[in-house]
Amino acid sequence: MVKLWKGIVVGLVVLAFVGGLGLGLAQEKVKLVIAGRDGVYGQALELASNLYMEENPDVDITLLKLPYASLYEKLVIALREKTGAYDVVMLDDVWATEFMSQGWLKDLEAMGFVADPDFVGKALAVGRYPYPDGRLYGVPFVGNVELFAYRKDLFAKYDLPRPETWLDVLEAAITIDLKEPEVKGIVFRGVKGNPIVTGFLPIFWAFGAEIIDEAGEPQVDSPQAIAALKFFLKLKRYAPEGVETYNASEVRDALQQGEVAIAIEVWPAWVPALDDPEVSKVVGKVEIIPAPGLITAPAPLIGIWLLGIAADAKQPGVALDFLKFISSAEIQKRLALEVGLPPTRTSIYRDEEVIAKYRWYPAQLEALEASKPRPRITQWAQVEAILGDYLQLALIGALSPEEALREANAKIAEALGG
Repeated sequence: MVKLWKGIVVGLVVLAFVGGLGLGLAQEKVKLVIAGRDGVYGQALELASNLYMEENPDVDITLLKLPYASLYEKLVIALREKTGAYDVVMLDDVWATEFMSQGWLKDLEAMGFVADPDFVGKALAVGRYPYPDGRLYGVPFVGNVELFAYRKDLFAKYDLPRPETWLDVLEAAITIDLKEPEVKGIVFRGVKGNPIVTGFLPIFWAFGAEIIDEAGEPQVDSPQAIAALKFFLKLKRYAPEGVETYNASEVRDALQQGEVAIAIEVWPAWVPALDDPEVSKVVGKVEIIPAPGLITAPAPLIGIWLLGIAADAKQPGVALDFLKFISSAEIQKRLALEVGLPPTRTSIYRDEEVIAKYRWYPAQLEALEASKPRPRITQWAQVEAILGDYLQLALIGALSPEEALREANAKIAEALGG
C-alpha cells in the first residue's frame, strides 16, 4: 500500500511538472519586431499589428514608430551590421536602391510572396531591384503620389479648360492673377533642396528632360531641362511674393485660405483639409488631378513607402505572413477608411465606400498609374541637394537658368563619380 501511494504521489508530481512546463510553452509567443515611421504611417502599422495579433494570438509584435531621419539611421546600422534587430522594415522608395543593392532585404518572391495584379503596377515596380522588373524586395505600403490642385470655380468663371498641359496652367495662372485681385495665379514650394526639386520634377519630365541618362551620366543642363526651368521661372511671376521661401505649410495655407488658384504640388495627406470647413475657405471648390504633361505624357512624382523583410530577420516566416496580411485588399481598405492611409491596390481606389470618403481617389489612381520615380541611384540625396540649391539660385535671380543648370550638372557629375 505504501509503494502504491508513493507511486501515485510521484505520478502527480511528474504530471504537475509536465503540465506546468506545457503551460509555459503555450504562453511563450513568437516575437516579431517592426521598424516603421511615426505619424499616420505609424498609426496604420499599429492598427494592422493589432488586427494581426487578434488573428494570431501566438504572435507578439513590437512596433517602433520613428521619425524619418531616425528610422533611416537605425535601419542602415542594423542591416549593415546584421544585428538581427528587426524583422519587418519600412523604407522610403528613395532608400530602396541602396538597401536592395546591398543585400539588406530578403527576396520576397523567393520566399513565396505572390504580387497579384491588383497592386498598382508603378507602385509595385518601386519595390523591385533592378527597377522596374527585377526581384521583389519590398511590398508597396503607402500609395503616395504627387497631385495637382486647381480652383474649379475660378476656372469655370473664366471659361478655362481643365489643365491638360503646362501651357494650359500658365494661361490659367495669367488670367486669374490678372482678373482676381485677391487671388494669385499659382503657388509652389520654393525652398531649396527636396521641396523645390519635388515640385519642379513633373515640369522637368514633361519637357522631356532627364536627370540621369541611360549611361548614368547627368543631363540636368540639356536644352529640355533649360526650357523647363525657364518655364518654371515664368510661373513664378504669378506666385505670391516670397514664394522662394514657401514650404509645405505655406502652400497648404495659401490654398486653403483661397489666396491662390493653382498649386502645382499637393500630396494625399494635404488634401482632406481642403474640404474641412473648420480650416478651409474653399470647401468643394478645389479639383485634384494628376500633374499635366507637355512634350511627354504626364509624369507625377511617386513617393511610395515599402515594407520589406530584413535579410537577417529572426522570424522571416512570420514576417512574410504579416506582409501578406497588411498588403491584402481587406486590410488596405480598413487602413484607408480608419486612418487615411493611401492604398496601393487598384480595387481600393475604385471602391465606392472609399471614394465616398475620399472624392479625389480616382484622380490619385490615375496619377499613380502615370507616375515616375526619382532616379534609381544610391546617391540621390546628394543629387537632390545639389539640384535644389541651384534651382533656388535661379528662382531668386542669382544665376541664369543656363548658369544654374550648367553648374548643377558639373557638381552632380562629381557626386556620381565619387
